[in-house]
Amino acid sequence: MNAFGESQSIKRIEDVRFLTGEGRYVDDQIPEGALIAHFLRAPVAHAAITGIDTEAARAMPGVHAILTLADLEAAGMTPDLPAITVTNSDGTAAAAPPRRALARDKVRFVGEPVALILAETKAQALDAAEAVEVSYDELPAHLDIAPGGMALHPEAPENLAYDWSMGDAARVEAAFAGAAHRVTLTVEDNRVIVNSLEPRGATAEWRDGRLHLAFNGQGVWNHKDFLAKAFSTDPAQVRVTIPDVGGGFGMKNGPYPEQFALAGAAKITGRPCHWMSDRGEAMLTDNSGRDLVSTAELAFDADLRLIGYRVDILSNLGAYNSVFGQLIQSQLFSRVLTGVYDVQAAFIRARGIYTNTTQVDAYRGAGRPEAIYMLERAMDHAARELRVDPFTLRRRNFIAPAAFPYATATGETYDVGDFDRVLSRIESEADIAGFKARRAASEAAGKLRGLGLSYYLEAILGDPSEGATVEFTEAGGVNLYVGTQSNGQGHETVYAQFLSDRTGIPVDRIAVVQGDSDLIARGGGTGGSRSVTTQANATLVTVTKLVAAYADFLDEEMGSRPDFEDGRFRAAGSNLTPTLLEAAAMARTRGRDDLMRHSERMTLPGRSFPNGAHVAEVEIDPETGKLVLDRYTVTDDFGNLVHPQLAEGQVHGGVAQGFGQAVMEQVGFDETGQLLTGSFMDYALPRAKDMPMMRFTTEPVPSTANPLGMKGCGEAGTVGALAAISNAALDALWARGVRKVDMPLTPARIWGWLQHSGEGGEPR
Repeated sequence: MNAFGESQSIKRIEDVRFLTGEGRYVDDQIPEGALIAHFLRAPVAHAAITGIDTEAARAMPGVHAILTLADLEAAGMTPDLPAITVTNSDGTAAAAPPRRALARDKVRFVGEPVALILAETKAQALDAAEAVEVSYDELPAHLDIAPGGMALHPEAPENLAYDWSMGDAARVEAAFAGAAHRVTLTVEDNRVIVNSLEPRGATAEWRDGRLHLAFNGQGVWNHKDFLAKAFSTDPAQVRVTIPDVGGGFGMKNGPYPEQFALAGAAKITGRPCHWMSDRGEAMLTDNSGRDLVSTAELAFDADLRLIGYRVDILSNLGAYNSVFGQLIQSQLFSRVLTGVYDVQAAFIRARGIYTNTTQVDAYRGAGRPEAIYMLERAMDHAARELRVDPFTLRRRNFIAPAAFPYATATGETYDVGDFDRVLSRIESEADIAGFKARRAASEAAGKLRGLGLSYYLEAILGDPSEGATVEFTEAGGVNLYVGTQSNGQGHETVYAQFLSDRTGIPVDRIAVVQGDSDLIARGGGTGGSRSVTTQANATLVTVTKLVAAYADFLDEEMGSRPDFEDGRFRAAGSNLTPTLLEAAAMARTRGRDDLMRHSERMTLPGRSFPNGAHVAEVEIDPETGKLVLDRYTVTDDFGNLVHPQLAEGQVHGGVAQGFGQAVMEQVGFDETGQLLTGSFMDYALPRAKDMPMMRFTTEPVPSTANPLGMKGCGEAGTVGALAAISNAALDALWARGVRKVDMPLTPARIWGWLQHSGEGGEPR
């Protein structure tokens, strides 16, 4: 612990604003005179557009404009959305079909925007939408996560977007050939809808030839560049801002068609244009998460050491490439392919498939939860096949502490870790020794109890560089400008706390400024668990710079160059002991404006790798199939923490999202591509009563990949939860003859598995 409270949990600064209704979200900042936008969306999943008649709608009361793609292009806009693609195993480029702000000749998923209606009120825009006549020639829908079917794009025959691989296939084949034991498991990773508390929204306005886009996202700078390119203008002519945001979880990271179309509409109409999604629209069009099928093969030697690991993935991209869609189940999956296990022969093949469904992109963890779910389900399956305790099998294969820094088979370098220490801690915290008695009590009550273990590891992703600016104000406070973007995680608190700890400036005198490309020249936004690690380290180097600058200034004032300790400057022979705020006030009276603002950037020397163990206990009613999460224990290694309570809160939220996917969330489409789960009447989310009190502890092994020894924590809860809960469910059902489970573990599915399985298994 440092002098002023680092590693202590102070109250969240922003909560007073939020809880008293003073939060300012995108829908709270509609400019005067703004037109209200409504998007006319495709009612079918795959069709050729044979005509659009907007004449009657244009004449309706309050309607200002109805725009199609042709209108945007006629206004000089290039309305193409960006997407990152991978390189196929044979060296060819992956498919890169264009995706535009509004549909051109075809629609490829239900909800794809076809036209943009702008009116004085939302009601008028909705009425006009009913009068727009679009003629469709419907085509067969491709919904299978497999090559084949009518091609959605000429660039992707058989609907195969990419065929990517990494690893040494020959070495893996040799390992399997010489293995004493081989285990195979296929698992499904179900599609989920993100459902952030605040749906997506945006406002666009042109003034004096300059575009201002305000939206609720996860970073402003990429969007600034994308929009500048779309309008062939200098990036300096684009301002992007983000107000308060009610949740993102990766879904709000990349650009969407609506943002581009709104910017074009504002230019065409000469008025601000505002759009806010409703919940049904969000469930239909927000990027979904997960949706893949993976097969894992594990090879063990006679001592049950893992000597080979091979994974084959088929993932659903939806109808188009989203920004990160191709990366997630390929490169990002590979970052943690082998998890915490010492195996050097590993190979991954990943194929992405286009289907007539909404796009799939980042969702809390983006590839790492999928990889760890596959690996930890496979390790549990191997423990059963090899008749060994799952804790023992994992321990036998952990990377030893002395092996760090450790180079993985897929090119990552883990800096530090002590996985056995973490596992030993959770064995105690979860009371593994008392499980048999709890199981017996459940059985006496007619219930089935199971225990599941997952040991996860994730990689901190995103831009490794970040900047910070500290500005002393005339009012005697400080503005801290940051390049990350809060989506509700508590950044205002933790950043102010960290700066206060390093400078002695009271927390209540620090204002955190974020989300404005005019005020902050560059930043990496939020995502990949990067925010606090990168931002705190950027603040650290900025503080070092400003303290040195003030020490130089005070050299003359105090008679010798002072040291800075405990929030004050002190020099031998001087009775002055100014704080930084007092020093800034002195500098201001001397006309030293150069000392009022200090900026610095840094780049992390390496990635850090949070890790930890999750233990879930579930109880299942065999008469109904209902699963109850009865106990949940987490022991994490997050390295050094700035605000432990916020870190624990991130874990709680992540576990809840993992529980939702594991037990109840499932996106459904019918055979024509119509969404069947487009409301909360049909799509289940976890409620407070579904979650037990969680036990959370830390066993920190400080990272060597950054000066503060931090590791990040934002996605860790979800990364570990999926396999822990699924493994616990299988453990509960094993005695009744169930040998395989897949998410979601709904009552109907569990009841069905029980009806089709005989008894006779050996529970652990």
